[in-house]
Amino acid sequence: MPKERIILLSDCQSFYASVEKAAHPEYKDKPVAVGDPARMNGIVLAACPIAKARGVTTASRVGEALTKCPELVVIRPRMGTYIKVSLLISQIYRSYTDLVEPFSIDEQFLDVTGSLGCFGEDVPGIIRSIQEHVLLSTGVWTRVGIGPTKILAKMANNFAKKQKDGIFRLDHDNIDKELWPLPVHDMFMVANRMSRNFYHMGITTIGDIARMELGELKRRMRTTMGRQSDIQAEYYWQTARGIDPSPVVTGMRHQIKSVGHGKALRWNLYTRLAEIEVVLLELVIEVCQRARRYRYMGSVVSIAVSETDGHKSNSYTRQMTLPEPSALTHEIAAAAYRLFVENWTGMPLSRLAISISQLSDDRVMQLTLFEDRVRTYNREQAVDQIKTRYGSRALIRASSLLESAVALERAEQIGGHYK
Repeated sequence: MPKERIILLSDCQSFYASVEKAAHPEYKDKPVAVGDPARMNGIVLAACPIAKARGVTTASRVGEALTKCPELVVIRPRMGTYIKVSLLISQIYRSYTDLVEPFSIDEQFLDVTGSLGCFGEDVPGIIRSIQEHVLLSTGVWTRVGIGPTKILAKMANNFAKKQKDGIFRLDHDNIDKELWPLPVHDMFMVANRMSRNFYHMGITTIGDIARMELGELKRRMRTTMGRQSDIQAEYYWQTARGIDPSPVVTGMRHQIKSVGHGKALRWNLYTRLAEIEVVLLELVIEVCQRARRYRYMGSVVSIAVSETDGHKSNSYTRQMTLPEPSALTHEIAAAAYRLFVENWTGMPLSRLAISISQLSDDRVMQLTLFEDRVRTYNREQAVDQIKTRYGSRALIRASSLLESAVALERAEQIGGHYK
């Protein structure tokens, strides 16, 4: 019989805020939040435990957080620093096992099954060693969930956050006692809409799903959600029972399915098509540059738009299929512009996103009679190489110097936040 796996999900406590507190010892005993102090309407990306105890929550507005906690220290995010610290933590994990799989910037799976012979059979002892190693190296405290599968390790991590030592084990011996009594909205990958569907089916706890026959769950989900819900039913049934055969693997696990970029906008500044068109083009440039970096072209162009006039709000997505796959800026821009113009209601924009999907290899390109697409593609790749070497500000379009442009601002950011 194969040996049961020992999988950890290590999560960094208040990651961004912890990194900032480590960098600023003078804030050790003060409430700290990460956000833009110059934008009271901006959101809090992270808050330290002291700040959370005083009512500051992640995703709340900076102004609201300061109202609840006037002594709150708000620090502008430094995404480049957080990425470097995350990579350092990954290196530390790899000194304990070569099976380390990133789940997010502050969460990673570790399979330590094969490491027990080197570090002893004491799993909590290995975890404490990892916690101390990370804390001494970065100033960040980690909480660790333990399980025989990735899904159980992930859900065990939620319990670990409430433990003083930051460690909790969830396996088939205690899953019925610890996990099953929890409300169904606490189950991994169950959001508000799915919770409402489950409540409509008479399912209120995780145990209701786990104890139910799979056939009965499929029947209820078909009645509520339609005939295409069988795969979802099986996924939720296995999750509730902690069934997950997927291994911990290093690096990226999945092929990219789409390439996109979006930008939150100050709605009162984007009321006319001429202003919006500038941002649309800049987003397309980024999407195409990233697609070419991965050597992909896309067959489907999509836009996601959020509009508001300060009172009413409206959001929608639209997409269209191109005549042939493309990662050429002018072709993607023309399609995105057409989608936007045909669907825009005229309200100011608060967010705009562009993406391409149904990706294919760029080594095979459809030729046309009236344009040398290969030559255009090579020219855009040359521009990409200049930007990669000298920075994204090295070559910009004249339109990016307009007041409504965002490219220069984005050049100073990572993931929409300052480096």
